[in-house]
Amino acid sequence: MSVSTAPTVPTAAPATTPAGVPVLPPLRIGRHVIESPVVLAPMAGITNRAFRRLCREYGSAGLEAGGASGATSLYVNEMVTSRALVERNAETMRLISHGPEEQPRSVQLYSVDPVTAGLAARMLVTEDRADHIDLNFGCPVPKVTRKGGGAALPWKTELFRGIIRAVVREAAPFDVPVTVKMRIGIDDDHVTYLDAGRIAEAEGVAAVALHGRTASQAYSGSANWDAIARLKEAVRTVPVLGNGDIWSAEDALEMVRRTGCDGVVVGRGCLGRPWLFTDLAAAFAGSSVRVQPGLAEVTATLRRHAEYLVDFYDGDEAHACRDIRKHIAWYLKGFPAGSTVRHQLALVDSLESIDALIATMDLSAPWPGEPAEGQRGRAGSPRVVALPENWLRSRDLDAEQAAVVAQAELSVSGG
Repeated sequence: MSVSTAPTVPTAAPATTPAGVPVLPPLRIGRHVIESPVVLAPMAGITNRAFRRLCREYGSAGLEAGGASGATSLYVNEMVTSRALVERNAETMRLISHGPEEQPRSVQLYSVDPVTAGLAARMLVTEDRADHIDLNFGCPVPKVTRKGGGAALPWKTELFRGIIRAVVREAAPFDVPVTVKMRIGIDDDHVTYLDAGRIAEAEGVAAVALHGRTASQAYSGSANWDAIARLKEAVRTVPVLGNGDIWSAEDALEMVRRTGCDGVVVGRGCLGRPWLFTDLAAAFAGSSVRVQPGLAEVTATLRRHAEYLVDFYDGDEAHACRDIRKHIAWYLKGFPAGSTVRHQLALVDSLESIDALIATMDLSAPWPGEPAEGQRGRAGSPRVVALPENWLRSRDLDAEQAAVVAQAELSVSGG
């Protein structure tokens, strides 16, 4: 299966004002200069090599739509566990693969063990597999937090410090910057982000990113941008990035205005709309240009995404089509595609079947405006966070908890 390489350039809305003074300077993460101060948030099952390629290509469309390019944003792969990486698990090795166009190559690691985290970082840098390492301390899913990982881990301050120290120690000789992504805390009664930010800064990270929700919120409710502002006040020597409820370029500008953050991290807002990175680059460059693709361009994007997934899965077209199904509702949000077509697209098993269904749609439909905007992905509802037994009793690990985290990565890798 040949994979097309030239992206369709989305139609841009005319600029109402010429490009003005940049809103933010380039983002500096260690030796890397990110001209458009935007980071693609790692998302499980989403930000693989295919999706990152698509986002980067459509980001470059900004060169023809106002002069700003989202191709210069930082695109981070989905989280991998350090245990699985050290063991060279085949799927994990696929997940950390990068295309030749990806610079810098960014890998996000999950770990609950400083030793394994250090070994994973050593592998990445000595084998020249990454130019930037991000550490995940923000994942709220139960299979991670019940092992003491993700958003649960910063509660144990010395464990948190130890993981960061081990990774920075391995990465520093190779000039590979390390960053941290985290949440406000476990819940409103167990807030960790200010302590965690100061610890990360002291241990030599190149930037810290904060999702303005607790683990107990998951993705429900509204992100607390005030917490991002407070972290910016507490962490003074490295960039602070804001994450949460950025559904448009205007949201990103408002976050920067309200918090003073040095850049933004975008997750669910780009689902089904990789051209958001063009909008963000334009907005931060002081331009009002926004991309407004019609249905023909959106379906062409969906089709190209599927092709890139075929390449990612080594020619396995059926696997690629199973993967693209979850993206279809996001791509078609707001368009008059019809429930029958949407249902059939969610069952596609080949590129030919995608083409056949696209051919039945009214591809002259313009960008639908407001119906296509706003939240994407599932918000869920607040919940009690799954944690190891007696996790909240102390901010130090006891012997039993230490035994739990010693096995945690193996468990998460396997399930």
